[in-house]
Amino acid sequence: MRRLTRKKALTLVKELDAFPKVPESYVEASATGGTVSLIAFTLMAALAFLEFFVYRNTWMRYEYEVDKDFSSKLKINVDITVAMRCQYIGADVLDLAETMVASDGLKYEAVNFELSPQQRLWHMTLQHIQDRLRVEHSLQDVLFKAALKGSPPAQSPSEDSSSSLTACRIHGHLYVNKVAGNFHITVGKSIPHPRGHAHLAALVSHDSYNFSHRIDHLSFGEAIPGIISTLDGTEKISTESNHMFQYFITIVPTKLNTYKVSADTHQYSVTERERVINHAAGSHGVSGIFMKYDISSLMVKVTEQHMPLWQFLVRLCGIIGGIFSTTGTFVSLLFFMHCIY
Repeated sequence: MRRLTRKKALTLVKELDAFPKVPESYVEASATGGTVSLIAFTLMAALAFLEFFVYRNTWMRYEYEVDKDFSSKLKINVDITVAMRCQYIGADVLDLAETMVASDGLKYEAVNFELSPQQRLWHMTLQHIQDRLRVEHSLQDVLFKAALKGSPPAQSPSEDSSSSLTACRIHGHLYVNKVAGNFHITVGKSIPHPRGHAHLAALVSHDSYNFSHRIDHLSFGEAIPGIISTLDGTEKISTESNHMFQYFITIVPTKLNTYKVSADTHQYSVTERERVINHAAGSHGVSGIFMKYDISSLMVKVTEQHMPLWQFLVRLCGIIGGIFSTTGTFVSLLFFMHCIY
């Protein structure tokens, strides 16, 4: 009785078989079928190989949220060379609350304004990269993933006396409040003032004014590989002694998370403006380099992602199954046409 029930169960299971087997005596191999099968297997291997490269590729995902960190300090990294002697100029920061930030972190170094051949090559390469970044924004994703880090060639010690070095390199960093502010380099050293601050410009002759400058580096937050700041490599040459250069900067907090780097930093966009100071012609102002910055309330989260393994396997099965079914239909159609004719 048990055997009978078992046989009935096996018979019922066999009837539910969705993949019936064809006896080998009914199967006939042909040269056409073999050729199509060879093409199908080759196509499967090629598409699977390409799909593996798609699986290994990554992309950057951008998300936006409100920046809730308003109490921490903002780090400003500076490396600017001005074509004036160090004793004639001063650099400092004045924030929106008219608070003067101590510039103890900045160093003044007497240098030549002209670059060496190696430094000029580095500078031209950096300018070329900046030009490409303005046209091809996706290039920034490549830099994010590569996490490239480079620094300009070090300046060789000059054999000239300090009196013959007519330019000043201002470099270092400052910590400021996360509010809008104004970082500037102008004539005279700065001194505290009840209403903000002032520069001792009266002791400097107008003939020595020359605010031609080169920005080797200007960034906000921690410097991390893979980010080339917008103003890096900028060079401005002035033919007039009284010249004002203005940079209006919008800082965007950025949280970067790639497979090589995970850090909190800042990116920025900039609008430039420059004009000659001529009080007789109605062009008033103060000669110097002024960088007015403001901080965006939105934070950008940049995350590197890639295709999940399960999705890769599903796509792979779709490729294999699709080619199998298509070639099977094609061979059946050829056989049908062969029988007709």
